[in-house]
Amino acid sequence: MLGRRSAADGAEESFRAFVVARRPALLRTAWLLTGSRDDAEDLVQTALVRAARHWARVVAAGDPEPYVRRVLVTAHVSAWRTASRRVVTTPLDGAFDATRDGPFEGPADRPSADSERADDRLVLAAALARLTPRQRAVLVLRFYEDLTETQTAAALGIGLGTVKSQTRHALARLRDVAPELAAFAPARTPDHEEVTS
Repeated sequence: MLGRRSAADGAEESFRAFVVARRPALLRTAWLLTGSRDDAEDLVQTALVRAARHWARVVAAGDPEPYVRRVLVTAHVSAWRTASRRVVTTPLDGAFDATRDGPFEGPADRPSADSERADDRLVLAAALARLTPRQRAVLVLRFYEDLTETQTAAALGIGLGTVKSQTRHALARLRDVAPELAAFAPARTPDHEEVTS
């Protein structure tokens, strides 16, 4: 009985440490997925509650972050699928600044020297809001979370080919809805392959 109690206490302490360390990053990802501060907080809470139920098993399997990230994305896609119609009332309200205490500091809270970067973030936020939830999830995981295509496929529970096609379609859609973002695109060769330095 004492051994079970120690294991449970260890799992609880491990979960608390994970939440303290990773909650801000999870909130930023959720905000990019949902476009709403309130929805992001709800989504992270849902993902953490679901992960807490199986925390000892999750930790025993290795790094818990990919599991929690997958729960986060799956919960977001499930909520979107079950909603008859989703209206984002405050599209991507506030942008993130890693130098500030809170993850939801908005552009108005920044010095004016950053106003151009804030404008770029707002354009990107509005463009992301016009993607489907799956396209948005793929782009957030691939380019914001910097996951590989394979890691993104695993996090979303979809095939590698689906990640590639969703990325291609989402980037094409972004080019259509926000041509001003072209300045941030990587250089391309005449064959339209991205140039890596």
